[in-house]
Amino acid sequence: MKKNALMLVLLLAWGGFLASCDSENEVQCPEDFTGALTAEEAELLGTWTLTAIASDTAIDMTDDGEDNPNTDFFAQYGECQKDASYTFGPNRAYTFDQAQHGENCQNKLTLKGSWKLSSDQLGLVSGCSLQNNAIEMAEDGSSFTFSDQFSVRDATGQIKSAKISFTYTRTA
Repeated sequence: MKKNALMLVLLLAWGGFLASCDSENEVQCPEDFTGALTAEEAELLGTWTLTAIASDTAIDMTDDGEDNPNTDFFAQYGECQKDASYTFGPNRAYTFDQAQHGENCQNKLTLKGSWKLSSDQLGLVSGCSLQNNAIEMAEDGSSFTFSDQFSVRDATGQIKSAKISFTYTRTA
């Protein structure tokens, strides 16, 4: 289960990898986002913590000997897998942290890069990758959600397709 949870977040964090090659097979990395923030982007400033992971398909992610599929993936994850956050800064820098605060967390992850929000499309550049996610902001601006289709391995090892939604809530 821990590997499934980590893979979901890693896939999301690194998903949408867009790199092209020229005639000499050199990787062309996307440039960092720059420029002043728009009023829409200023609403995203601060730290947002993962508070929900929901699936459109009930899947048993726990290796507890019981057949108990659930659409609430967040409830099926341990402390380290639930520990994820984005921090968006005014200079377009962002940090994504996972498994930084729990006791004995393995597979700690920190990604840094630049960000841009335009028409509900959150663009993230980190390393040599560009990820674009359609996000939906809550009416009160307290949280945002994005979704994607994933192949998920259940507790028995079967692969199932599911649309998974990640919700992050403003914490700072």
